[in-house]
Amino acid sequence: MRPPLPTLGSPPKKSPLGPVMIVSLLLGMSAGGVWWWKQRLASEQPTPAATQQALVAPVPLPSEGAAAANTAPTAAAPAPVAAAPAPTDPLKAAGLSRATIHIDGPLETAVVAAAGPEVGPALAQVVTRTLVWWVDVPGDMRRGDTLDVLYETRPNEEPLVHAVRFTSNKTGQTHRSYRFQPEGDQNPRYYLPSGEELELRLEHSPLDDYEQVTSLLRDGRRHKGVDFKTPVGTPVKAPFTGTVLRKNWSFRYNGNCIELVESGGKGRHALFLHMDELPRSLKVGDRFNVGAVLGRSGNSGRSFAPHLHYQLEGPNERVLDPYESHRTYRRSLAPALRSSFEAEMRRLDGLLGTGTTVAGG
Repeated sequence: MRPPLPTLGSPPKKSPLGPVMIVSLLLGMSAGGVWWWKQRLASEQPTPAATQQALVAPVPLPSEGAAAANTAPTAAAPAPVAAAPAPTDPLKAAGLSRATIHIDGPLETAVVAAAGPEVGPALAQVVTRTLVWWVDVPGDMRRGDTLDVLYETRPNEEPLVHAVRFTSNKTGQTHRSYRFQPEGDQNPRYYLPSGEELELRLEHSPLDDYEQVTSLLRDGRRHKGVDFKTPVGTPVKAPFTGTVLRKNWSFRYNGNCIELVESGGKGRHALFLHMDELPRSLKVGDRFNVGAVLGRSGNSGRSFAPHLHYQLEGPNERVLDPYESHRTYRRSLAPALRSSFEAEMRRLDGLLGTGTTVAGG
C-alpha cells in the first residue's frame, strides 16, 4: 500500500462571486444580441420617403452607344414577290371572237367548220352582207380564198361583225372593212381603209339613212329586193314620181305595203313591204313626186326584225337590181373624223392578228 502524498495545506474555499459573474455575463450578452438584431432590422427597412423616392425614381437612360445600338435601323425583310398576273386574252377582254375561214366548198360549210355549229350558220349570213360589195356570192367564191372575221355573239340576236379581212382569188386582192360609228351619226356603218363607206348608196333612195343593207339580189338568197335595216318609223320616200297602184295586198306576208308605178311611160314599179301602219288618207291613184313621204318603215307581215323591203320591177314584172337602176355613190368620213377611225382600225387589226387560228370567248 502506497503511502498518502503529503498535503500542502487545507483546500481553498469557493467564492460566491464566480457564479454570479458568469450569470451576469451571459445575461448581458443575450440582451446585447437582441438589441443588435433589432438595430440591423431597422437599418434594412426603408423609410416612407425613401420608398416614395424609389417609386418615382427615373429609369436610367442607356449610354450613347447602347442608344445608338437600339435605334439603328434594322435591315428590312425582303418584300414577298408578287406572282406575275396571267396574260389577259385581248379578244376575251374586248368581248369578241375571231375566226379564220378557209374556203374549200360552200361558204356556210366553211364558216360552220371555223366558228362552230351554234353560231356558224348565222355568221355566214352576216358575213355575206360584207362580201357582196366585193364579189358575187357564191358565184365568185374560189377554193383557197381566206376570210378572217372578228365578231361578237349576242343572246337571241345574230352575231355582230366588227371587222372582215377577205383574200380573194377572183380579184387578186385582200379586202378589208371595219365597223365604226362616227361622232354625231345615228348608226354605225362599215368603212373601207380609205375612209369610204363599204356600202354603195342610192340616189333618190327610199330612205335617207339606215343602219345596214341586209340583203341584195346578188347575195345568193334569191331575194327579189333590197332589205334596209332601219328602226320602225323611218320615213319612206318615193324614188321617182308616180302613182299608187295598190296597197296592203297579201298582208300576211307583205304586211303594210305600197306599189308605186312610175309616171312618164317608163313602166318601172316600186314595191315597199313590211311598213308601219299606212296613213288613212293614202288611196289608190294618189300621185307622189320624187322624194315625197309615202309612209314609214315598220316590222309588219312576215318580218323578223324592223326593216324596209324595197323592190323594183320592169315591164312584165321583171325584177330589177336597184343598184343597177339607180345611180350610186359612196360617202366618205369627214377629215376631222379620220384620226379616230384610223385608231379604231389599228385596234381591230391588232385583234384580227395573223388570222391563223380560231380564238375568242
